[in-house]
Amino acid sequence: MSQIALPLEPIGGGGRIVVGNANRAVLDAFGTTSDWPFRTAILFGPPRSGKSLLTRWFIESGAGEAIDDADRLEEDIVFHRWNRAQESGRPLLLVSHAPEGGWKVALPDLASRLGAALRLSIGAPDDAMLAELIELHAQARGLVLDPSATEYLVPRCERSHLGVEKLVAAIDRLSLERKHAPTMAIWRDALAESHGT
Repeated sequence: MSQIALPLEPIGGGGRIVVGNANRAVLDAFGTTSDWPFRTAILFGPPRSGKSLLTRWFIESGAGEAIDDADRLEEDIVFHRWNRAQESGRPLLLVSHAPEGGWKVALPDLASRLGAALRLSIGAPDDAMLAELIELHAQARGLVLDPSATEYLVPRCERSHLGVEKLVAAIDRLSLERKHAPTMAIWRDALAESHGT
């Protein structure tokens, strides 16, 4: 498990992204852009899984061009950017915030070109990555968690990037409201709140 520092102003989790089972294949693919069909890849992933952070890292590292929220742009704009990337020979990363298979392209020429693009997906984090995500979000909030916190929280928390973010936010809020450092009672209540119980 590792973290990569982004060459940017701190955003989200302090400008860092946890590298683990859920996104390692995506980062590996970023290093092999010459293998991408038509030098194009489409990145999918669940909410708050780091798609935009990875996209910024891709751009800032000089790996290629990218369009975040490509699925929300007018299709002729995306088609124009695709053509420009082909002319320049620069790799193009398109980021879809729709679920994989949920980006429906109506423009036939664009649909055929994107149909050939490499699909990259961010998956669900495993236990090791969940622990790193909890620690990263806690650090970003200036929240000091006991080392035993991740051992308690990981098996019980929602197994998603968004779930971890909400959980740590709940721990932080409850700790402030009670004017008390996070304890197991707060962890337990935050878990119940994040599960809606």
